[in-house]
Amino acid sequence: QVQLVESGGGLVQTGDSLRLSCAASGGPFSNYAMAWLRQAPGKGRIVVAAISRNGETYYYADSVKGRFTISRDNAKNTVDLQMNNLKPEDTAIYFCGARSGYYSHSVYDESREYNYWGPGTQVTVSS
Repeated sequence: QVQLVESGGGLVQTGDSLRLSCAASGGPFSNYAMAWLRQAPGKGRIVVAAISRNGETYYYADSVKGRFTISRDNAKNTVDLQMNNLKPEDTAIYFCGARSGYYSHSVYDESREYNYWGPGTQVTVSS
């Protein structure tokens, strides 16, 4: 069973950049498709970026396309989210998610498809 811990959140201004990192332990990291999800106040948890087990297939929510980049390092058991040109609407708790996947190239864009979560890290973007 994989354990996940996020880091890198904080308070930034509109237009700033931030890099989130998720460290995984407790399982063969390359067996898991990964994602970054966020939950804004009063809203449900959504997938903003996802990456396949082999790191070759990606998914981005429309709201972050062109601004966010997800990457993974299977040797270091980490998955990162580079966030550029941040906007106040990006304010949320960001979670790292994992799910085992049979196919190495598959990505999963629904929150309910992930069954392992980190505790989350707060990102606040001021206007």
